[in-house]
Amino acid sequence: MVCFGKKWSLWQRAIASVSVSAILLESAVLSVVAAPPRSPDKTVECEVLVVGGGLAGAATAYESLLAGRTVCLTELTDWVGGQISSQGTSALDETTRQRSLLYYSRGYKELRRRIENKYGELNPGECWVSFSCYIPADAHELLFEQLEDAADRGDGTLKWFPATVIKELELSGDGKQIDRAIAIQHKPRPGTPPLNAKPLSQTIEDAYRYANSSQFEKTIIRFSAKPRSDNQPADWYVVEATETGELIALADVPYRLGLDPRTHREPSSPVTTTDPYCTQGFTYTFAMERTEQPQPQEKPSFYDQYAPYYSYELPRLANFDLVFTYRRIWSPRSGEPGSFGPFKWTTPTPGDISMQNWTWGNDYRPGTSKDNLIYSREQLQQTGQLQSGGWLGGLRAETLRRGEENALGYYYWLVQGTTDSQLEDDVKQPNPNHRFLSGFDAPMGTAHGLSKYPYIREGRRIIGRPYFGYEEGFSVTELDISRRDYSKEYYQETLSPRMYRNLWVALAGLKSAEAIVNNTAPEDIMRRTRSTIYPDAVGIAQYPIDFHPCMTLSPPEKPGNTEREGVRIGQGSSFPAQIPLRALIPQKIDNLLVVGKSIATSHTAAAAYRVHSFEWSSGAAAGMTIDFAFDRAIAPYQLVETMPRVTRELRDLQSRLQWSGNPIAFPDTSIFNLDWSQW
Repeated sequence: MVCFGKKWSLWQRAIASVSVSAILLESAVLSVVAAPPRSPDKTVECEVLVVGGGLAGAATAYESLLAGRTVCLTELTDWVGGQISSQGTSALDETTRQRSLLYYSRGYKELRRRIENKYGELNPGECWVSFSCYIPADAHELLFEQLEDAADRGDGTLKWFPATVIKELELSGDGKQIDRAIAIQHKPRPGTPPLNAKPLSQTIEDAYRYANSSQFEKTIIRFSAKPRSDNQPADWYVVEATETGELIALADVPYRLGLDPRTHREPSSPVTTTDPYCTQGFTYTFAMERTEQPQPQEKPSFYDQYAPYYSYELPRLANFDLVFTYRRIWSPRSGEPGSFGPFKWTTPTPGDISMQNWTWGNDYRPGTSKDNLIYSREQLQQTGQLQSGGWLGGLRAETLRRGEENALGYYYWLVQGTTDSQLEDDVKQPNPNHRFLSGFDAPMGTAHGLSKYPYIREGRRIIGRPYFGYEEGFSVTELDISRRDYSKEYYQETLSPRMYRNLWVALAGLKSAEAIVNNTAPEDIMRRTRSTIYPDAVGIAQYPIDFHPCMTLSPPEKPGNTEREGVRIGQGSSFPAQIPLRALIPQKIDNLLVVGKSIATSHTAAAAYRVHSFEWSSGAAAGMTIDFAFDRAIAPYQLVETMPRVTRELRDLQSRLQWSGNPIAFPDTSIFNLDWSQW
């Protein structure tokens, strides 16, 4: 049974007496005097530095620990798990067939078992979005225990650094290695509120400043390689596992952000040039509980600003109980059975807890240079964040604040709102029998009730190194995974004749050369019915191409605003796909690997390569690749520099991955197997 204790500290009682709205409206900026970096307070050595404690970072640490490595794991928040914990999206996004076969990385399967053992079932919330919905606070504890057990089993060493950010990278003389990383760990000053008392927007920039502040004491840490006696191409490896690609920006390796220009490999893009400001929306999740009696609901002072945005979105979704149970994370007793299409659900009962993550609700979707969340390279330069010591996380704190307000306003809309921006106003009725869950013992573990960090769907994405066929740098693209029908009139009219023909030549698969030689007309080409098969595959991914597009105007909540036109064109189902090693290797730096949402993908492909099991698979691949690199005294980039020719060492790595229970391809993957309809 899950319960939330009532033993609050004096700080918790004090915070509880202040409305969450008031906390968010605090406008005073903490006074922090700029100071030059002092000498590090301590130096910590490791073989693997993983920056970012989300699922991808945790998976990297897990495999490295099983291999007996010394791992330093840093995380901005004080929870490990990212999506499943600090971001509050504790509902595993999985495809039906992959789940039915339990075809996942071994660590991800172990995590699922631990969830099931914790509750006695995999879905204690009886949600219908997933087979597994649970409490975010529990997810942190379960995953951290899993990492500790991995260290014990593999004789590895885990050095965990919560509330820690990377401030600077020190590169070698030739710029090809990260020699050291300078980090800042913060903790509350004596007599001040504990961590997670205030929303992220009010603490994030302070966390990246060297100087102590009115709320934090700072410890400066220098991370460096553990001394080695063997001759290695790299003394240690650094893994970029942050949610937004912070190290990519800090190291200034080539990357993309936002919309990619339309090409024959990205034919559904709505733009002909790059647009770094239109990224997928981010979401501050929160938890709410069904009650027996109506509860007093305080209207936020900022509610009217955001109310024009909220909506059930579609007539078939205009049902409060449907939305509530969609991501219900705790249900002590079952209600009446019901269904929604193929999904089975039960009606809510008092005591049920729902986590909210809704597109036209607590999604916040800025899309212009005035309000984008993740700063572009140009914006980073303009704000001085790429100067020595200038890094502040690369995010716009004001947009975080608006996202927090938008989420709190959405709760009020759910329980008291009577308007709907996309449907008729009489569709929305009040539902006051609920309470907003806040406090350190509540599901999100914060005094304000919002997730510790927003759920990020898209960050900076590296451009891999140039290879044959990828002269500008490797990337997984829309054409590699999408099931779309590219014979539709839209593509014939939107793409130039040459681009349209190149698209179909690429889709011809094994017959591409024949199509070129014979000058076969696009309408006469039969497309392959599978994803691209990569000779350097080290992991797997499958999820629909799912967009939460940016909005057209600023601010996103502007009355009458619409989603950016054309962004959803590429949305739809995808084939089971692979994670190529080349997608994890950035340009310029040889001892840096990239995992999670920042691997080399296009904007469209990233919409599928972003869910829980993919993140784990990419991290597991990095962890095992690093161990293999140490064993063979070979740099990861050397494993793929002969692409498309496969080296013996690469085959050995792939065999090690598969033998260990980390699949690199879905069953029956073959260039000759064209029947992937069952997926």
